[in-house]
Amino acid sequence: MVQLALSSRQAIILARSLKETSLYKMEKSFCIIPLQPNPENSEVEELRSTYIANCVFNSFLSYTTIMLNIVIIHAIRKTSSLSKTLKTLLLSLTVSDVGVGLLCQPFYISLVVTWLEQNNPGCNTNIVIIFIVNAFSLVSFLGVVAISVDRFLTIHLHLRYQELVTHKRVVAVVILIWFLSAFLPLILVWIPVDNFLLVRVFLGVIGLVLTAVAYIGIYLAVRRHKNQIQALQVHQVAENGEIANFISLVNSAVGVFYVYLVFLICYLPYFISLVALNINGRSITLKRFLLYSWMVMFLNSSFNPLIYCWKMRHIRHAIMDILRNIPCFRNDTSHLSS
Repeated sequence: MVQLALSSRQAIILARSLKETSLYKMEKSFCIIPLQPNPENSEVEELRSTYIANCVFNSFLSYTTIMLNIVIIHAIRKTSSLSKTLKTLLLSLTVSDVGVGLLCQPFYISLVVTWLEQNNPGCNTNIVIIFIVNAFSLVSFLGVVAISVDRFLTIHLHLRYQELVTHKRVVAVVILIWFLSAFLPLILVWIPVDNFLLVRVFLGVIGLVLTAVAYIGIYLAVRRHKNQIQALQVHQVAENGEIANFISLVNSAVGVFYVYLVFLICYLPYFISLVALNINGRSITLKRFLLYSWMVMFLNSSFNPLIYCWKMRHIRHAIMDILRNIPCFRNDTSHLSS
């Protein structure tokens, strides 16, 4: 009887220790990523200028990201010449950029301020930052991949596009993107950090391969259609409407390619810094590089609206119409015309 009581007590102690170990591992998994640039007490003075620059720049950038993307959302909704499918995908990407300015950057600023004051941010703060940053970065990446594949299908399928790529199917894809982006950061509860990073690398490789295949296909289709249009023009059979429609599709694909290219440029330093930290350890130079790479990564959400204005003519015209309706711009326009 005594042995039975001892064995049950030992089982309880063992179960409790296993529970505490799993909770410790979960806490370590959640907390380890944001703490990589966390300074030692002796490093605070050397990194102080980097922290201050990050706080100032991201404070300004947060406001511009929110305002620019809100204008873009309004412009996309007003642009009747864009297809419903492209509108839905662009709106999803733009809403994720608003989330970066509204949530990611303020939380990041609070984390840097905590480091600047030589305080421990605590695991709860790290959990929130990991979830928000990972979720919105995944939405942006998967959104860019989805738009690239959509532009490939538009040019490749041509007349069959509207039959196969319906608005309901695109909405379902967008919902799936947001669901996956919210779910994947939560799997840190069940798996170690290393496995989570492998999942992200796996998704990244698949996305990059899909996007590369899509743009190679777009390039080949553009070359083929260009030769066909030149042949039709020689025989004076081509219709101006078909040529104009194809040129518009190509221009939208080129615009999305610039969005994809800028995304890669902005996110690449962050992943390089993570790899360097894991290989070489946490030196001051690498910590400084990681902090600036976060800043460049957030900068991507401010670049996207500028690319839309630069490379997408219909959105640019809609933004000009919005600006003309603002009182100060309207007064300037009437003054110039008079």
